[in-house]
Amino acid sequence: MIRKKAKEVIRKEAKAVAHLEKKIDEAFVKAVELILKCKGRVIVTGIGKSGIIGKKIAATLTSTGTASFFLHPTEGIHGDLGMVRKNDVVIAITKSGGTDEVYQLIPLFKRLGVPIITFTGNPNSPLAEKSDVVIDVSVEEEACPHNLIPTSSTTAALVMGDALAIALLEERHFSSEDFALLHPGGHLGRRLILKVSDIMHTQDQIPKVSEKTDMKEVILEMTSKRLGTTTVVNQDGKLVGIFTDGDLRRLVERTDEIFSLKADQVMTKNPKTIDEDELAAKALNLMESYSITSLIITNGKREPIGIVHLHDILKAGVV
Repeated sequence: MIRKKAKEVIRKEAKAVAHLEKKIDEAFVKAVELILKCKGRVIVTGIGKSGIIGKKIAATLTSTGTASFFLHPTEGIHGDLGMVRKNDVVIAITKSGGTDEVYQLIPLFKRLGVPIITFTGNPNSPLAEKSDVVIDVSVEEEACPHNLIPTSSTTAALVMGDALAIALLEERHFSSEDFALLHPGGHLGRRLILKVSDIMHTQDQIPKVSEKTDMKEVILEMTSKRLGTTTVVNQDGKLVGIFTDGDLRRLVERTDEIFSLKADQVMTKNPKTIDEDELAAKALNLMESYSITSLIITNGKREPIGIVHLHDILKAGVV
């Protein structure tokens, strides 16, 4: 019985959402155009469960390039209306279209000359009549067995808000890079913003030996810089190879005479490199592709100017 009821709720709400597609009409297009022309912010308002949905819509708009905030109707008529400016646009959310707290704000919005977009389940309501754009989010029935508790209706309003936000995103050509700039603390933000130059080791932190350096000095340089590797450069300072702790282990397995060797005899030639302006995420992909733990950053003269280790990328939270 429990499963049956739960599935019934999902079916009813899915049906309500599916019916929204037919309601994407000229009113929806006009709402998008109004917001695109808006030089201020989008003010979302609603009370009760509609207010909760309004807060989510405002948050979605803000995070996708449309500056927005939520205005509680009761607080609005007690001073918070001062946050609204004449260049703003209002989105009012109300199932009945007759919510007193929201309705009281309408004359005040009108006095400011602020366009009003209303999401409502009653397109013929008093609030709808005073709105500039009415978006129909009515549903045949709530998922509640008494057809009373806002369930299907709030889901429909939420989905219509998402549709509006994504339509605006597309019209603004809002890219994943733009999204990352607004979410620098998130995983996606770090992947799309963090560059190799932000995390690479530079100057004296770069392990570096010349081609003819004795193995004892090679190992000392590699271990003292604590990166498990060292770059190898020629007499002109250009990168010619790399030697890693993995190379050292394999070398010990092959010979007991490692200290008679020079860097150019044990190094891996033509090591993988990356530009400092590349994303750290790309560096990670290269490391995974070639099963390596370090990448060298070179300049236009193929001189090593930095090195990035897998641990640096992991510490930065790119993955």
